[in-house]
Amino acid sequence: MSNDSVPETVATYLRLRGLQPSSRHWKRKKRIVDDENQPFTPGRDPGVLGSVLHRLAKDSGWEITLSREDLVRQWSAVAGEETAKHSEPVSLEAGTLTVRCDSTAWAKQLQYMRSVLLTQIQQQYPDAGVDELRFIGPDVPSWKWGPRAVPGRGPRDTYG
Repeated sequence: MSNDSVPETVATYLRLRGLQPSSRHWKRKKRIVDDENQPFTPGRDPGVLGSVLHRLAKDSGWEITLSREDLVRQWSAVAGEETAKHSEPVSLEAGTLTVRCDSTAWAKQLQYMRSVLLTQIQQQYPDAGVDELRFIGPDVPSWKWGPRAVPGRGPRDTYG
């Protein structure tokens, strides 16, 4: 009455529902072909580490920060070896890169080179956002020591 491959209870159920029992095995579900995860398909080759890191930095919004850090780290390549021995970038705020120099003479010399340095920075590190350069001399010593410093002109009063 029914096929041997289909149990009697299943065959009875199918007959009551108006369906014909089949002798075939239950059909397997069709698998959805996911070309993206198949081996040997285009785009599955491993990427170059540099391009992967560049895409990660771009997607994360780190390009500006990394460009600024590269500028500080590569200051000797931008300014030159001899100049970099006597100067270092100390801050970058609101598009102004502040560079501290060993002496006021070096600060003045770098002010004369401002346009060359600024052009080179903007070409090599466009994402850093440097629009202006400011050169400062060394820190001057503070004459205010201790908790009892008196406001006023300070030591200039005693040098006559």
